[in-house]
Amino acid sequence: MKPELTYLLIAYGIFFVVTLFFAVLINGLLVKFSRNLGTRSNTGNQVRWNVQEKPSFGGISFFIIFLISICCLSFFFDNSSLFHNIKLLGIAFATTVGFLTGLFDDAFNTKVIVKLLSQILCGVILVITGTTITLFDYDILNYILTVLWVVGMMNSINMLDNMDGISTIVSIFIFVAIFIDNALGSGLGDYNNMLLLGIITALIGFLVYNFPPSRMFMGDTGSQFLGVLLAAFSITYLWNHSEANQIYIPAKQIISVLLIFALPLIDTTTVTIKRILQGRSPFVGGKDHTTHHLVYLGLSDTKVALVFTVLSLVSLCLGLWCLSLTEWTRWYTFGFAAYFVIVFTVLFTIANTSKPKAQ
Repeated sequence: MKPELTYLLIAYGIFFVVTLFFAVLINGLLVKFSRNLGTRSNTGNQVRWNVQEKPSFGGISFFIIFLISICCLSFFFDNSSLFHNIKLLGIAFATTVGFLTGLFDDAFNTKVIVKLLSQILCGVILVITGTTITLFDYDILNYILTVLWVVGMMNSINMLDNMDGISTIVSIFIFVAIFIDNALGSGLGDYNNMLLLGIITALIGFLVYNFPPSRMFMGDTGSQFLGVLLAAFSITYLWNHSEANQIYIPAKQIISVLLIFALPLIDTTTVTIKRILQGRSPFVGGKDHTTHHLVYLGLSDTKVALVFTVLSLVSLCLGLWCLSLTEWTRWYTFGFAAYFVIVFTVLFTIANTSKPKAQ
């Protein structure tokens, strides 16, 4: 029997407050005691916008809160044990691999090929445990797309983490969109809501220290973990979104992903195209992201963060509107796609016309 609505609201409220407290506390301790551990400066292949060395182990709090969320499931939900749910076990395993991949990269600057193989492994784990995109009639195509999506999202969130607060803000809105869609569709009784709420509070607690001017970076430890988790939940609730009658609308599934993930997809695509055209490797960092070019136009780091907050909010609202539509026509496809194209065109144009001021 599912828990009563009142019980769930109280449970979620308490869970939100407690996990937010722990997120702020954990990050505060890391800021205080990790002055040298995991710091990053403009050395090696990674080029950061902020030249000041700061702790880059913010992602540790994400992983801790995620584990706490999993442990809490058995207290609030029936039949939600980690070891009796193969999909949940797969997500936990894949995110752990992603977390460790980022942790080693932050500590030792691992080679690109090692990082790529670890990302592919994360995708394979999700496929084996049943978290797979079901867009095509042929399973092999779905498996390939799933792995590509996982690898792409892990790199996309990592690339978007190029300025204070940006990746954190964008990730919060994406998780909130998925949480609202799931709560409205499946109800609060779905245990995944607690996992989503946990990671949302972890990100909010981290944003206290990551909003410009930041005192901490999430590092690859955070971006690799978030990339896997975002990919997994988006597969379940966006890529595989079905109507009440269990009918799938491929155009609606794809459009919802483009809307809710608009900013990381646009930034990654823009940077990749620019670097390839310039004969550079897309995997070598640089100060050529859409966020950087907004600064070149005269915006401060804080204003750039606010611009991405507004764009994320708009994308969230359009994405939820898209998912709520009971009847789908080609005009919806064109209309929602137009928003993505307009935002992409504007940011891509800015990235190709604005230049850093001469020193």
